[in-house]
Amino acid sequence: MSVDFYKETEFKEVDLNGKVVEIPKDWEVVKLIDYVNVLKGFAFSSKFFNENGKGIPIIRIRDLGKNKTEAYYSGPYDPLYIVESGDLLVSMDGEFNIYIWKGPRGLLNQRVCKIWTKDAMKLDNMYLYYSLKKPLKFIEAQTSQTTVKHLLDRDIERIKIPLPPLPEQQKIAEILSTIDKAIELTDKIIAKTERLKKGLMQELLSGRIRVKVENGRISFYKETQFENAEIGKVPEDWKVVRLGNYADVIMGQSPPSSTYNTEQNGLPFLQGCAEFGEIYPKPKIYCSNPIKIAEPNDILLSVRAPVGEVNIAPFKCCIGRGLSAIRTKENKLHYMFLFYYLKFNGKVFEKIATGSTFKAIKKNDIENLQILRPPLEEQKKIAQILSTVDKKLEIERKEKEKLERIKKGLMDILLTGKVRVRV
Repeated sequence: MSVDFYKETEFKEVDLNGKVVEIPKDWEVVKLIDYVNVLKGFAFSSKFFNENGKGIPIIRIRDLGKNKTEAYYSGPYDPLYIVESGDLLVSMDGEFNIYIWKGPRGLLNQRVCKIWTKDAMKLDNMYLYYSLKKPLKFIEAQTSQTTVKHLLDRDIERIKIPLPPLPEQQKIAEILSTIDKAIELTDKIIAKTERLKKGLMQELLSGRIRVKVENGRISFYKETQFENAEIGKVPEDWKVVRLGNYADVIMGQSPPSSTYNTEQNGLPFLQGCAEFGEIYPKPKIYCSNPIKIAEPNDILLSVRAPVGEVNIAPFKCCIGRGLSAIRTKENKLHYMFLFYYLKFNGKVFEKIATGSTFKAIKKNDIENLQILRPPLEEQKKIAQILSTVDKKLEIERKEKEKLERIKKGLMDILLTGKVRVRV
């Protein structure tokens, strides 16, 4: 798509939703309600709701953004409330957002409204979609909250939007739609890669699919020889072992708060799994006098509410009492294999955790954990395969973040007319 942008130089001041702003001289500011139709959803009787696929899908506020419904409606209804794919829907409770419905034909339930242009020769429907995002969030921020925020008729009636000439509206919408399609495609790639990773973990970490290396090439084969063990069926050449025999466990201990700082004085200080990123933890504070230390490549395990979250220490760090560090004996147990194994089997820690107020696991609980141990070379290959998938996920997530930054920047300049599109 070839687009010719240029910087606007001639502006006029206008009142836009209670704020004086500048827009291009040839743009207008219009009351939204004069240019759109608004249909609020109907309070359909829940006695006709079902999850068996009987009747027509009913679109509730919880379905927005998912593009699929959880429930169906089998009772009588007015065709006025039919929603088609491509319709614009607004959530009226909690968070005020506008969505393009991409799910099946369905019924518009209460607390969701449908909005569309009265005259497509004056207001483009897709431009409407993008131009409404910011006003809705502004109203949400201004709305007082007791339990749940509600978007009211009067809120919609007071919205004003900037209105460029129709061809420019269409071009702005086309540009932003192109970015949205790229984000959507990236989301699909991420979801597909996550499914691949989950499937690989299920097969490789149980030994149902084995990894073989011949002449430097990796191949897979289905395991057929199993034996019964305490934790289930395992390949005959895999061992069920006590974790404490193959790794040292260091329980965290929080140093005095007087030793904390944000000036990077001392070691990064990690207290619990809330500080974990996708793969590696991200320190927020540092400790000048650490007590318990994790070394690079130690497995970090959350041992207190919640238990079972795992990560990898990418650097030397101080660990608080919410964490433990598991340091593998590398000639027997590969740290990345153990990381993926514990991540996949994390629910086992919930079973062995104790405590009435909050759950916690002790050092001997970790040491006595029974784990599967394949031959060392196979451990390394399994870890290599799964970390390759993780790297792919990291690349795609960064790409999505980049596209979202581009979209935000374009919305800021195109919807205000600071930068124009030549039509």
